[in-house]
Amino acid sequence: MFEGSRFGKTVDILHRSLDVETLRRQVIADNIANADVPNFKRSTVNFEASLKRALDSEKYVPSLELAVTHPGHIGDDKPIDYRTVGPRRVLDYLSTAKNNGNNVDPEEEAMASLKNQLMYTLETQAINFQFGQVNLVLR
Repeated sequence: MFEGSRFGKTVDILHRSLDVETLRRQVIADNIANADVPNFKRSTVNFEASLKRALDSEKYVPSLELAVTHPGHIGDDKPIDYRTVGPRRVLDYLSTAKNNGNNVDPEEEAMASLKNQLMYTLETQAINFQFGQVNLVLR
């Protein structure tokens, strides 16, 4: 019903962001649970940069249209569909915080957990606001 509209796109992006925050919460919990395991490497979740790149590519208009003879030759000027962007779980192999090879800092993970909870709350409030606007229009 709202597909293709700005409202539909906003709600879809917020829904995807909530899913990412849930995954991020699980990754943080996994990091905290393995804080004392030798040679355990912490993970993070990357999503926002890829989503921004996809949203920016929708606005990009090439200054010069290139003629190509094969669709596989040059593909950088095509916009990226934001619905194809997904979260990536990334291992941090470069740092070591303890002598046993583990790189989980419980304080850093606690701060990440707090930030994650605040982002989840903010995104649910944004969805409530969007549907509140629709409800206001329908009254």
